[in-house]
Amino acid sequence: MILLDAQQSEQSMMPMLLMMGGMFVIMYFFMIRPQMKKVKEAKKFQDGIGVGDKIVTVGGIHGKVVEVDDTTVVIGLDQGRMRIEKAALSADRTVSEGQQK
Repeated sequence: MILLDAQQSEQSMMPMLLMMGGMFVIMYFFMIRPQMKKVKEAKKFQDGIGVGDKIVTVGGIHGKVVEVDDTTVVIGLDQGRMRIEKAALSADRTVSEGQQK
């Protein structure tokens, strides 16, 4: 009798384990994988910044790259210059301006 109860509980656990595994696969493809792709693209963008590129920072500051270091960039503004971290760059304005035309 105890043997039958153990077999029944193992059989009832299998669908639950399959459903949990399926939920993890769905979360991976809809949440984790796109986020990893977005981070990789942002890193590629930050590494590819060059002098003369027009950029937008995370804080919304627009400027033109004047100097590039390993971890920072100097951007020229209307009223001077500003040194910011590469991680604070969010968009390449030269690309977005080209797409609008």
